[in-house]
Order: sequence, then structure tokens, then C-alpha cells
Amino acid sequence: MGKTLTEKIFDSHVKDRPEGGSGVWVLALDAVFCHEITTPIAINDLVSRGLDRVFDPRRIKAVIDHVSPAKDSATAEQGKILRDWAKRHRINDFFDIGRNGVCHAIFPEKGFVRPGYTVIMGDSHTCTHGAFGAFAAGIGTTDLEVGILKGVCAFKQPRSIRVNLNGKAPGGVYPKDIILAVIAKLGVSGATDRVIEFRGPVVDAMSMEGRMTLCNMAVEAGATSGICMPDMVTVDYLWPFIRRDGPDLADGQIAPDGKTYAAKEEALADFETWRSDEDAVYDAVYNIDCSALEPLVTAGYKPDEVKPVRELAGTKIDQVYIGSCTNGRIEDLRAAAAVIRGKTTAPGLRAILAPATQAVYRRALEEGLIGDFAAAGFCVVSPGCGACLGMSNGVLAEGEVCASTTNRNFFGRMGQGGMVHLMSPASAAASAVAGRITTAGPGE
Repeated sequence: MGKTLTEKIFDSHVKDRPEGGSGVWVLALDAVFCHEITTPIAINDLVSRGLDRVFDPRRIKAVIDHVSPAKDSATAEQGKILRDWAKRHRINDFFDIGRNGVCHAIFPEKGFVRPGYTVIMGDSHTCTHGAFGAFAAGIGTTDLEVGILKGVCAFKQPRSIRVNLNGKAPGGVYPKDIILAVIAKLGVSGATDRVIEFRGPVVDAMSMEGRMTLCNMAVEAGATSGICMPDMVTVDYLWPFIRRDGPDLADGQIAPDGKTYAAKEEALADFETWRSDEDAVYDAVYNIDCSALEPLVTAGYKPDEVKPVRELAGTKIDQVYIGSCTNGRIEDLRAAAAVIRGKTTAPGLRAILAPATQAVYRRALEEGLIGDFAAAGFCVVSPGCGACLGMSNGVLAEGEVCASTTNRNFFGRMGQGGMVHLMSPASAAASAVAGRITTAGPGE
């Protein structure tokens, strides 16, 4: 009987497992990612226990991203704890204000995720990194402490759901629309304690940015992680970091550890060992015809409450937010800028753009996208997560409505009493111009 990619990763990283394979497995970790909101709690607890050490500073990556820059003394203290800890333990891959970005965007951008890796972070959207054919999961404080200290983490035996994305996405339909369709089909708990394996021609045709959008929101269906099969698209994205003649370094970045290759074909052959077998067994298999999809939007306070944008068209909004670990990459900014270029945002509407990383910001400047957004009336803020979870740079007042490219629409998510409608960057940009929910249409 064949194995899923997740099962292969578990087998290759297992440190301990119960007899028969069922139950809790202890896995060796390839990377532990950290940010200033959840990690300081773990740091302080380890210090209080006399365990202020790390298993391997090369495998720990840290960033200031949730409130960037700090908005008050409390968030400044969180940043200071992480900053001092990284310095104390010589964690070279620490990205502070000015060279930072949203964790789930900057770590892949730096080449820190590879096929077959195991990755943890104290953040539920760590599943984003499964786009590279890795097992990546968000964990709690206790597991984070163990990961930092010993380089291991315990998980239940892996089981997978396969979602085949068939057909061809029509114009105006983006990866965000596709993952909303998947969540609507599975429900918010339909993949609980499972890994969602995204397969099919639509995934094969996606960029790595698109695949990261898919995997990012797997947790909104209850999944432990989302995962895609590594292929030449994966190789091309990682090539600056894995080529034999040396990685491309920028911003003082330390070259990531990992195997290097003389040619892309050699890398592809290696990456393809991290693919599910054709006779692998799944808990369930779902087929979605993406050719029949249209732009989608969430309608209530759960990610599976999804409707076509046309059914909510005309709904008044107070704010538009484009950014986050879901849709703040250069591909997303290009799609939104194509819609707003030469236009202006509606009177009385606040429009906010947060590029996912400093590198995305610079690229958007070079391409003239920041100018397009500024001319249209967007406020461009520092890379960070603040607005997405109602912490800074775009918090809603009670009763206000936001069209957002983020990943959660829970009640109060972006501000107590606010309503969030999740949609693609193109739909969000079109809604900013209209002042009401609408879609960009297939021609834009």
C-alpha cells in the first residue's frame, strides 16, 4: 500500500512512535519559526525554569511582524524579549523592523522551507508552508517550548484528505476564490486532525504564491496543515537558494542549510521523492470543478459561509484591506493594482495596503504599484499582520464593515463588533473603487 506525502515525512522524521504506528508520534524538526506575539511567552517560561537555551540556532528563524512597528509599551516589550533572545542565542536569521515581513511570507521568501521538511510555529497559519511539500503546523506554547529546547514535536498519526482541483479557473477567479470554495465544501471542521492534500491541474498551474494561499487557509477547514506536491514550480522558486554555485543573498541573509544541486533537473528528481504514491489511501477524496467557479466572498462570521460576490454586490463597506500572509505577496499586489490603476477609491472609504514583506514593498515600488495605490487613495503601511487580527494599522470600529484579503472573518476579528468579508485582492480593489462589495470581472 502506498503512502501519502505526509506519511513519508513522518516516517523520515520519527524519533518515537507507539507500537503499531497509531497514536502520538515524536518528530525531529527541520525548522522552528518564531514571532513576537507567541514566542515571548515560551521564552519567559523557559527562562523561569532555568532552560534558557535552543537546540540549534541555525534552525530557528524569528521575525517581528504582528505589530510592526510597536504601537504601545506592551508590544514594544514583546519585541524586546524576542530581540534580546535572538541576540543571546546567536540566532542569525532574525528579521527586525525595516528588514522584516509577515512570517508566512518572509520565511519562504528567504528559502527556509523545502520539500520534506517539518516546520512548527506558534501561529495557526503555519500550514502555509505546506505549499512546498512540507509538513508545517501551528502549535501551542508548550510544544513551542519543547521545539525550541529539543528540536522535536509530538503529533497525532497523520491522516489525509485529498482535494482534486480540476478544470481551469476562469478569468477573474483567483486562488483565494478557490480556497473559499474548498472551505465551503468541507466546512470549518471538515478536515479536523487531517492534512488537506491539494492536487489536480489547477494546482499544477498555480504559482508558489497561489499554492501558499491555498495552504494558508487549510486551517479554516480545521486542518492541521495543507500540502502540495513539489514540482518544477517549486524548484524554480527555490532555485536561488539551492543551486550548487551558491545561493543569492540579500539584506545580510545567512545562506539556508540544505542540499544544493548542479541543475534544476537534479533538484526536481530529488523533490519528486516527496510526492504521494498513486495508491496512497485517503480518509476522503473531494473533486471540485474550478471551471464552474466565480469570484467568491464570505457572508457571515465563519470561513465556510461563502457566497458568490454577485449575491452580496452593493453591500456598503467602510474599509478595504489588502495584505496579510494570505494575499500580500507581489502577485496579489499586481492583481489589485491592475484593477485600481487610474481610478480612485470611493469617497468616505478607507483603503489600506500592507505589502507582506520589505522585499515585496521594494518590488512594488520598482514596478510602480505603490504609486498606483497611493494615487488611488490607498494608505500604504509597513509589512505586518496588525490589521488582520485587530491589533494595529486598520482596526475596525463597532458596526463597521471591511472587504479584506485576510483569512479569518470571526466576529470581532479585525475589531470588536466589526464585520469582515473575505475576498480576492482583485475583488477587494474593485470594492474599494465602488465603495461597495463588487467584483473586478473577468476582463481585469
